Amino acid sequence: MLLICMLLVAGVVIFFGGSDRLEGPAGPIEDRALNRAAPSSEVAARRDDEVASSLRPMSISPQLIEVPKPELAGQFLRIWRVSGSNICAALREAGIEMSEWKAASMRNRNYECYFQRIYERDEARPLSSTFLKVRGNEMGDIVEIRARIIGPTTDDEGRLAPAILRMFEIIVKQACWRDFEDSLTPIQNLRNVEEERFGAYLSFMREADGGNNFDFVLGLKATSASQVRTKTYFSPERWLTGTDRRNVSGLTDRSSTSMSANCAN
Repeated sequence: MLLICMLLVAGVVIFFGGSDRLEGPAGPIEDRALNRAAPSSEVAARRDDEVASSLRPMSISPQLIEVPKPELAGQFLRIWRVSGSNICAALREAGIEMSEWKAASMRNRNYECYFQRIYERDEARPLSSTFLKVRGNEMGDIVEIRARIIGPTTDDEGRLAPAILRMFEIIVKQACWRDFEDSLTPIQNLRNVEEERFGAYLSFMREADGGNNFDFVLGLKATSASQVRTKTYFSPERWLTGTDRRNVSGLTDRSSTSMSANCAN
């Protein structure tokens, strides 16, 4: 009986000792597998968060879509630096009897001021006259300036009379386009001159019939693709849709009461 009991005890000891050896290595293996799985899931979660964040709508700073300031337009393209009403007033101050800046006719959004003087005429037509018109819109923007002189008065050397030349001098000065000032010399000498410089043009030409009649034109003309794109960018119609433009200052300073253009800038 004693022998049998000892054998049973030895068998129990051997059985439980073997089970510990079998289970011991398995535990660390499973723990290592779990430890490796945990970081992998964390990396996958971070990647999911990064993808989700990249798909979220980005907020755009208002500075990136800020409406361009009209007063900066003159640094990038040719503009009129004086309003139609102001240039008409400047001509009146110089003794040229320009009309007031007003609508060309009833229900017409085109505005203008003009001067016309007939010095001599026969039964059919004027023999000597001067005509000047500044044309624009209700906001004061100038579209074009035109003049026509028929049989102009000249001095002994054939140069244009100072009273009429003064008209062209004021126009060029008020426009503040100094690159056109050299055109006053051929105008004074009644020679043809035609210039187009960076978005503007000036023409003083004798009429084709060879008479003593001359036509003058000064206006804007954006010809190159870059000028057209720049003009479109600064256009109030592009940025102020649905806004009453009469309450918004345009490309010229219409609030100024000065009669002379400021060409300092």
